[in-house]
Amino acid sequence: MELSSSLIPFPNKLSDISFSSSFSPFPLQLHRNPSKPQKFRVFAVAVDPPQELPRNSPQRLLKELAQRKKATAPKKNVPPKRFILKPPVDDKKLTERFLNSPQLSLKQFPLLSSCLPFMKLNNADQTWIDEYLLEAKQALGYPLEKSEELGDDNPAKQFDTLLYMAFQHPSCDRTKVKHVRNAHSRLGFLGQYVLELAFAEFFLQRYPRESPGPMRERVFALIGKRNMPKWIKAASLQNLIFPYDDMDRLPRKDREPPVKSVFWALFGAIYLCFGMPEVYRILFEVFGMDPEAEDCQPRLRRQLEDVDYVSVEFEGNKLSWQDVATYKPPGDALFAHPRLFRACVPPGMHRFRGNIWDYDCKPQVMQTLGYPLAVTDRIPEITEARNIELGLGLQLCFMHPSKYKFLHPRFCFERLEYVGQKIQDIVMAERLLMKHLDAPGRWLQERHRRTLMNKFCGRYLREKNLHRFIIYAEQVQDSFENNRRLRNPATSAVQQALHGLSYTVYGKPDVRRLMFEVFDFEQIQPKTV
Repeated sequence: MELSSSLIPFPNKLSDISFSSSFSPFPLQLHRNPSKPQKFRVFAVAVDPPQELPRNSPQRLLKELAQRKKATAPKKNVPPKRFILKPPVDDKKLTERFLNSPQLSLKQFPLLSSCLPFMKLNNADQTWIDEYLLEAKQALGYPLEKSEELGDDNPAKQFDTLLYMAFQHPSCDRTKVKHVRNAHSRLGFLGQYVLELAFAEFFLQRYPRESPGPMRERVFALIGKRNMPKWIKAASLQNLIFPYDDMDRLPRKDREPPVKSVFWALFGAIYLCFGMPEVYRILFEVFGMDPEAEDCQPRLRRQLEDVDYVSVEFEGNKLSWQDVATYKPPGDALFAHPRLFRACVPPGMHRFRGNIWDYDCKPQVMQTLGYPLAVTDRIPEITEARNIELGLGLQLCFMHPSKYKFLHPRFCFERLEYVGQKIQDIVMAERLLMKHLDAPGRWLQERHRRTLMNKFCGRYLREKNLHRFIIYAEQVQDSFENNRRLRNPATSAVQQALHGLSYTVYGKPDVRRLMFEVFDFEQIQPKTV
């Protein structure tokens, strides 16, 4: 086969033409015509491809060895970017950064302020807000006016900023910017505990006779990560999370993590700006969650017969989410959350009033915990009635299921323990957010997990010698007192039940007092030698 090249000017000397090849030289035929411009043609003959080297050829073995070395060469261990030392910021720039940070701009709302981005929004942030925020607010049922027009004493003034941050999940473009990434992860960190507490309070009041096991299954069926895309699509928010993809066509590993991240952060933002009633509205009205749906029912199990009474407000009345969201305790109520207290402490507990534990153990427990708190009431009878109910609640906190559960299913600490777990989670989350303003949510999550481990909760209770007052059945008394595998989970449950009781009686401030002053969860108080 002949290949002809393009015509090029002919050189002056033939010696200027040279070819170097490992094969035989190409035959050249040079045509010179003085009447035409000096051009030349090159005719080449295609040669056969190089034959494969023999199997035992040294050249072949060396070639294969070189390729193998190239394929298995170890990668250089470059240190992660966060470990590379950077020059320290000078004091002037550091001062300006802190003073201009939105996190320090709201003294009235420290928790809300701690969840704002640590620097002001830039033009790229404003572009997203102008393009997508109205769609998000319309889908959630909020007015379309800018929230910045509200007064400084209204936490909803920051709603536009927090709503923008809630949709910047780790897979989107804006998450590469540090202030966006941190603010979103912090909102998600708070939002997961907001959802857990909201459903715990709702189901405890809706099902006053049910044990916490079925309730946890209901919660998982509603807000498990597998079901979250369904709620996002019901509210028409999927295009804000996946602007370039069809959410239904994405595989689960690409669909569920961004949806879960946005879902949690969204409820963190709503809780900070509008409170818990608005959380219920978004869950049940906007997302359309139905606690009575077939796929949300717990699995069938053997139910213990509950022969005890429930409070009058629950008898024959299954509360709706509107009842829970709009409930406000009366002015002369005994407790901070009276209906939740009635849902967790059955009226039949009055039969234990005046027993041996009431006289022998209750004074020591109340002295250790600092109860009763000084509360100014309109009449002294309210104070006396609250202290009586508090004593019965404390006895329920120390009542192990082995004692009465099989005859009276609600005469144990299980329901108080359930609400206590959720309230201590959210109290610790708020504490960490306000304490570590520059920490990302993932770091806070790990710190939160390590601080609230069950083994630590039980240890703090045992350090106060309160485990001596737990009421066990006579058959298992020795087993639980001498076997740490049985004793430690029981003491953890009692400690969480105490938090649940303090929340229902005195509110969230008393939970903070118990956690950080009495039990010292952060382990920062000096130890007695």
